[in-house]
Amino acid sequence: MIKHVVVWKLKDRADGPKLKSAIENLDGKIPGLLSIEAGIDENKSDAAGDLILISTHTDKAALDLYQDHPVHIELKNIIGPCVTSRVVVDYTI
Repeated sequence: MIKHVVVWKLKDRADGPKLKSAIENLDGKIPGLLSIEAGIDENKSDAAGDLILISTHTDKAALDLYQDHPVHIELKNIIGPCVTSRVVVDYTI
């Protein structure tokens, strides 16, 4: 299995709830996507991100499928204009 973690800094933290909902809406829509969750930062430190996505995929091929899936592309188009930075980590579990 592989975990996919993305942390964003948002232009406007008020966008967090709608983006969280859009992330959670991917659940069950992409083959090989075992789980997906999103969270809004409560720390509010300058070092913290504002929004996180954590997903689990059956394997690297499933993560690659997820990356190119139309539902994920649609999500990227929603999130992209709302962010100032993004950090990604993918790791095998």
